Amino acid sequence: MSISRHLLPRRPGVIATLVAVLTAFVTALSTLLLVSTAQAAAPAQLPVRVKNNSGQSGPLYLYVLGVDLKTDKLGYVDRAGRFTPWSLPGGDDPAPAPDVSIAGPDDGAAVTLKIPRNLSGRIYFSFGQKLAFSLVADGLVQPAPWNPSDKNADTLFDWSEFTFNDAGLWLNSSQVDQFALPHQVNVTSGDGSTDKTGDLVDGGRQKVIDAIKHTKGFERTVITGDDGQVLRVLAPGKATDAGLLAADYLDDYIAKAWKSYSGKKLTVVPFAHEPEKKFFGSSSGGKLIFTDTAGKQVASFARPSTSDVWDCDGNLAAPNDLVVGPIARTLCAALHRGTLGASTAEPVSDPESFYRTDLTNHYSAIIHANMVDKKAYGFAFDDVTGQESLIHSGDPAEAGIILDPLS
Repeated sequence: MSISRHLLPRRPGVIATLVAVLTAFVTALSTLLLVSTAQAAAPAQLPVRVKNNSGQSGPLYLYVLGVDLKTDKLGYVDRAGRFTPWSLPGGDDPAPAPDVSIAGPDDGAAVTLKIPRNLSGRIYFSFGQKLAFSLVADGLVQPAPWNPSDKNADTLFDWSEFTFNDAGLWLNSSQVDQFALPHQVNVTSGDGSTDKTGDLVDGGRQKVIDAIKHTKGFERTVITGDDGQVLRVLAPGKATDAGLLAADYLDDYIAKAWKSYSGKKLTVVPFAHEPEKKFFGSSSGGKLIFTDTAGKQVASFARPSTSDVWDCDGNLAAPNDLVVGPIARTLCAALHRGTLGASTAEPVSDPESFYRTDLTNHYSAIIHANMVDKKAYGFAFDDVTGQESLIHSGDPAEAGIILDPLS
């Protein structure tokens, strides 16, 4: 799971309410990792080298925003690695956030940021102009460019997500909301080994754009600026919200997949490390009803809408538990990948079986196909069977983000 990505709240653009769930999740994960592996203590500040290979001539601006996992306070980090909590307004009316941008490197150059330990959040990067953030009483309003009235809708920008605590660093590139600025993320551990992900194939950005433009139903999800430059490709859920993708796009496929289990059983094994933990589903009255190995009913899911699938929410909402949540995320991943209905066991782990149906998440399929390692965060639970663009080190010495060429 992309730690900072999946635990963002459903309210668009606000990161305040992630604190309690995020802290609980990271604490549990940290405890597990610390118990299971002997690791050196994480440094107080982690250097993150940002290299600009974009080919863009305009100025680049960087932002480090997040949650202090010790205090639950939202804030920002300066170039030297100092965390400062936001001064939140008293009312509900949004107030402009102060400019906390960090000057980024010119094309071909690099700068090194520092991230303090016990922080979870995002590193934003924008070209040409600074991003506009707002503050409300309960937190920070982040850019939402799928809303044409958002002040950042005409800005070329993207972000990486991270959590850095005593158990190490998790860092990912994300395409859950949009595909805009391709970038590699990497981490070098104390032993000198380096792990990386997020690299596109040569010309990959344009290949993704061209493929999306030629995919029936998805043509309008490519957003172009007034100067003719492509700013982003919207993920299906965001494109649907903007009226650029049919709201019922997946409905026929979902109905067939749901109905198929009236005549056969679906076995869900949500944890690869616990193969004996199984749940059995069958369709009845428009619902998928699951029992455990003792025959006890443990979960029931009404047939989801297309929007429920794109957002992994609504009838597919995944609570932070050990039964309903894991089943929900498995079902959501299967519906995105088009394996539900054809399979009798989920999750299907062979990527060659993904995206074979006519009605599927073509956006995610195209992005995965153009990644060097075939890993991406094409939707919220793309980490099911480890398809996500996430790296982790329990003993990080340095991390990096490399902005790839746009053309």
